[in-house]
Amino acid sequence: MTALPLWASAGLLPVINIALAFLVAGGVVALVGEDPVHALTVMVEGAFVYPGSIGYTLYYTTNFIFTGLAVAVAFQARLFNIGAEGQAAIGGLLAAAAALSLDASLPALLMIPLAVLAAAAGGALWGAVPGWLQAARGSHVVITTIMFNFIAAGITVALLTGAMMRPGGSSPETRPLADSALLPRLHEIAAMLGIEAERSPLNLAFPLALLACVGVWALVWRTRWGYALRVLGQSEPAARYAGMGVSRLTVGAMAVSGALAGLMAVNEVLGAQGKLVLNFTAGYGFTGIAVALMGRSHPVGIVLAALLFGALYQGGAELDFEFTTITREMVLLIQGLIILFSGALALMFVPVVARMLGRR
Repeated sequence: MTALPLWASAGLLPVINIALAFLVAGGVVALVGEDPVHALTVMVEGAFVYPGSIGYTLYYTTNFIFTGLAVAVAFQARLFNIGAEGQAAIGGLLAAAAALSLDASLPALLMIPLAVLAAAAGGALWGAVPGWLQAARGSHVVITTIMFNFIAAGITVALLTGAMMRPGGSSPETRPLADSALLPRLHEIAAMLGIEAERSPLNLAFPLALLACVGVWALVWRTRWGYALRVLGQSEPAARYAGMGVSRLTVGAMAVSGALAGLMAVNEVLGAQGKLVLNFTAGYGFTGIAVALMGRSHPVGIVLAALLFGALYQGGAELDFEFTTITREMVLLIQGLIILFSGALALMFVPVVARMLGRR
């Protein structure tokens, strides 16, 4: 395959793929009788311009950062983690269990870090088991993580319709968490500082996600463990020949990946919802695969890709509201086109870009 400089492969190529995806999506919008330029304008304004829209966009972005990082860490070891949905669900269960048990007796200074750690621990456990099954038993991690998604969903349904269900309630959800377990929302913090900001579900999970990006960068590219992880991803025989513990690396990579996926629950359970509700993962784990692919499994690229998908989620809601002929399914089509051109067809324009650079 033709080699491209880093700036072209990580910057120019994704921009070309995204532009082509929007061009095709614009053609679909035109076929249903709407102006593609007007639709794009509404989407951009709905994601970044309308009052409170940037808060919602960054709220969605937070979920995609966590799940994108989760998939990316596993990618570094050539492990395809399809289980971020289940890992986030178990993380949410443990975070909610910790909060429901202790939110009446612990102050926020202790309760919130404890719940965050519980979310990470739940996701790490749910990721480490498939990692161990592959390392010790040869069970492929793609199959086991998919199966663990269903197991996590079953456990969540059983608990939210049973032991953890709100007393006297009829919906599959827990009671609201006490204030000591809730992450402050950024518009509330802004108000305390005398800054007026529109209400939105954006909370302190967003800066936590950015810190997670820094942590993943340091772990993968600045530690011996991260170097061994990348060697394993490039060549397992080379890692074994160098004396690296392949089994330990496999389990460790999946545990770290699961912990990052579990932290997605912090944004939903402790931040936006204030309680554990059924299906709070809402497909974020699967979209995280596309985010990791678009971001080339690097934290900087993942932040940019997560922002794009966050804008699509928020701007897509405005499209659905503004146009009668453009439904939510049309927005999913646009997302699918971006995934198609940035994932399956990501290398389609490599020869073209290489020839252009060669002529220059």
